[in-house]
This record gives sequence, structure tokens and C-alpha cells, in this order.
Amino acid sequence: MNESESFFGNPDPIFADKELLRVSHLPESDRIIGRDTELRKLANAIKDAQRGDTPNNVLVYGKTGTGKSLCSKYITRDLTEAAADNGVKIGVAYVDCFQESTETQTVRTIAQALNSPEETEITVPHTGVSTSDYYRRLWDILDARLDVGIIILDEIDKLEGDNVLMQLSRAAEAGKVTESTLGVIGISNKIRYKDSLNERLKSSLSERDFVFPPYDANQLREILKSRSDAFREDVLDEDVIPKVAALAAKEHGDARKAIDILRYAGEIADEHDDDTVKIEYVDEAHDREEQARLSELIAKQPEHSKHLLQSLALQVQDTSGENPPIPTKSVYSVYERLCESNGVDPLKVRRVRDLLSELAFLSLVEQERKGRGKGKGAHTVNQLVDDPEVVIKACKSA
Repeated sequence: MNESESFFGNPDPIFADKELLRVSHLPESDRIIGRDTELRKLANAIKDAQRGDTPNNVLVYGKTGTGKSLCSKYITRDLTEAAADNGVKIGVAYVDCFQESTETQTVRTIAQALNSPEETEITVPHTGVSTSDYYRRLWDILDARLDVGIIILDEIDKLEGDNVLMQLSRAAEAGKVTESTLGVIGISNKIRYKDSLNERLKSSLSERDFVFPPYDANQLREILKSRSDAFREDVLDEDVIPKVAALAAKEHGDARKAIDILRYAGEIADEHDDDTVKIEYVDEAHDREEQARLSELIAKQPEHSKHLLQSLALQVQDTSGENPPIPTKSVYSVYERLCESNGVDPLKVRRVRDLLSELAFLSLVEQERKGRGKGKGAHTVNQLVDDPEVVIKACKSA
């Protein structure tokens, strides 16, 4: 290789602003499609904070890719700007509870996000401080520099224990903060998450509940069009966006999936040294997104959920890939053997049924009630949604 050459070549021939196709990108309001109703509901729930008063706590439910995190981040940013016009100072802390699942990690992350050491003269070190001390510093930070704190707990169901929720939801009532107040926005893929909370916490945390529905094909098409300037001019074939939208709509209306497929299609075109993103790249992009989505989604599941997915996949393989509906009893039998081979104790049948229902809600499994025959009652059967080999690989690598 000539020493004057570079591995990185010329400016990107496909993308003009690839960040528009990243999940982490927070768009302006004109790029948030099909969520006007949900944004209004969120705004109404927390609008009291605009005047420095205590906002409602909110729980937001919906499948992956329905705009829950996006809308929560956008509406709190809008609230912060509107409150500033009233002389009210709002701070927003975002916590990914999959990454920060323990009580100590969560309260530390919140305190760090809301702090400004130059203003408060309070430090929030990463280690060397007890959980109770992190709480004390958080309360001091809130009273020292903010009128209202808004805390977004994404994937709230991944939190280990309820204490952090109890502390946050009752901070003002318990006198932990006196010069400020705070509210919580909890986000979950699990529609029954609230059922796992004790009654006292339910009453204090869940003042408003909202469910975000999946996007339809038209909404997905508009979402993709609103981000098409991520590509250079005249790079996208006109049939690419309709095909990507149709694929994502067919598979549960997931906008995140649609955006990822579109980005992968552009990357594949680049890999082929093609200056056009053609419709034939969409299928390959879909396969690539499927692998990435499964790995990410399965990685977030509890150990026993992974064992259940693997037991379903193994039984599908035993039927030469026909993917028949499998009774829960049969799933449990293989699951028990998997647990034994992995040196863990299997869960009770009732808990396994709950986990299978959660996997169905996440669209990893499909469930149906079927009759056993006249006078014999009914039972639940389970079908794997994805390719069994892909699922087994994802379970083992997660």
C-alpha cells in the first residue's frame, strides 16, 4: 500500500447525515410522525412542572419501536424550554435500566445527570459512596439547583427491586426535598409490569398510564421519508422506502426496525461500491437487522427466558423446521433438561407460563389457546417467530 493512500477513501458516497438513522438521534417535532395524540397525553400529564409544581408520574407501555423513548425524551426537552420562559428550572435525567439495573447504579446515574458541580459544589463519584449517600447527594442537588426534576426510567422492568421507585415517587411527601419536586416517567415493553409492584408503590408511582400502539405502513413510510435526507441526493431508489415500510408494518409496526433496515440497505450499497441504494438490497438489510435485533432483544431477557426460547427452537429443529404449535407442557419438559445441563434450578410451571406470555408480548413467540377435544378443555400452544438456528445462536451468544 502506498504511504499516501488511506483506508478510509473519499467522503461517504451514500450518506449525507447518517446520524438521522441512529436510534439515539432525537429529531425535531416535524420528524416525529403519528404520535401527536401520545405527545399531547404526555404533555398534559407533566405540564404542572412548567409552573414549578409536581408533575404526574407516568408509566408508558408499548412494543419495541413504537416511539415510547423518543416521545418521552422529546416532550421533556420541550417542557424544559417552555418552563425556562417562566423562570422555572427543570432538569431531566435519562436512565437505561438494562444498563443501570441496581438501586445504586440508578440513583448514581440520576444524581450525575442532574448535577452541575460548578453550581452545587457537590460531587457524585462513580465509586466509593454508599447508596444512602448517593440519595442524600441527589436530594441536595435537586434543592440546590432545580425547581423540578424529571426522571425517565427506560426499561423500568429491568430494575432490581422497588426501593428506588419508592424513594423517587415519595421524595417530596417524605420531606427529602423541600425546595424542589420531581416526577417519574417509566417506560416498559411489558404491559403487565405494574402487576409486579406492591400496592403502595402502584398508588404513588402509576398516576397516568399510556399505551403506544404499533405504527401502520403509512406512518412508517412517512417516518422514513422524514429521514431520507440522511442520504445524498438521488441515492435512494423510489421503491426502497415503500418496501422497507411494508416489511416493518408486517412485523409489528416497529419504527426502529424500519430505520435500521434503511440504514443497513445504505451500508450494503456502499459495501457493493454501488452509488445507488437499490430495492434488492432491502432483503439483505432485513436479514442483517433481524440478526442484530434478535441478539439485542434476547440479550436483554432473563436467563430462564433464554432457556425457554432455546427449548422451543430445539423442538422446531426436531420437526425438520416445520414450526408446529408446541404445548407449554412440552416446552417445559425440554426447558427442565436445559436447566439441568446448565446447572440451574428450573422455575415452576406457573412462572414459565408468565415468561412465555412476556415473550409473546415481545413478538419472540406466538401463543394460541387450543381445544384438546370434546370435553377435554383447552391448552396454550407456542410457536417460535424467528428461525430456530438464529434463535439458538442468539441465546448462546447473549
